[in-house]
Amino acid sequence: MAVTSPNHAGMMDDIYRYQRLIYDATRKYYLLGRDKVINQIQPDENARILEMACGTGRNLDLIDKRYPGRQLYGLDISEQMLQTAREKLGKRALLKQGDACDFNSVELFGTETFDHIVMSYSLSMIPDWQGAITEAMRHLSVGGTLHLVDFGDQAKLPSLFKTALNKWLKQFHVTPREELYAFLQVIAERDTISLEHKNIFRHYAQTAKIEKLSPEK
Repeated sequence: MAVTSPNHAGMMDDIYRYQRLIYDATRKYYLLGRDKVINQIQPDENARILEMACGTGRNLDLIDKRYPGRQLYGLDISEQMLQTAREKLGKRALLKQGDACDFNSVELFGTETFDHIVMSYSLSMIPDWQGAITEAMRHLSVGGTLHLVDFGDQAKLPSLFKTALNKWLKQFHVTPREELYAFLQVIAERDTISLEHKNIFRHYAQTAKIEKLSPEK
């Protein structure tokens, strides 16, 4: 098991040391589609739900309010963000520091797999985003679902808007993953999964729902 990269963890802490204090108030205007993903989860009563790169805990807070009584877990590489998440969630979720690309869920959370895993606007900040998806699938139970939402390719938006948006996002080390759908298709051809991918808000954002099926299906 690899150790979390101190360079990446340190960079995230530096970015969010003060940003975390205003993160939720400012991001609601452009991190679009997050609530759509939360509404599609529809977990069973005893479901284990993990958010990888949970940040301030905003999504886990809404998941708890939307689906009370579920077992909630959060993983983030930034201790600064987890500080805010812990203040917000208290004992409603088990939160741990770790690398989304390589973590031991038994050591951290006491369980090997999860029924639902959420990744919200995190792939665009994770250098090895393909590795993070692979790791998520490794920790997904059979019959479980991985829910993704992130920036899209902005293909149907004005070119000037796309240029300005991507220039601004780079200041926060954010890179839209335009190859996401192609990568998910590779996984679908290789593994036994059900894949739903959508471009929303004129390709401003994209969502994906990946269900891990039993081999006989």
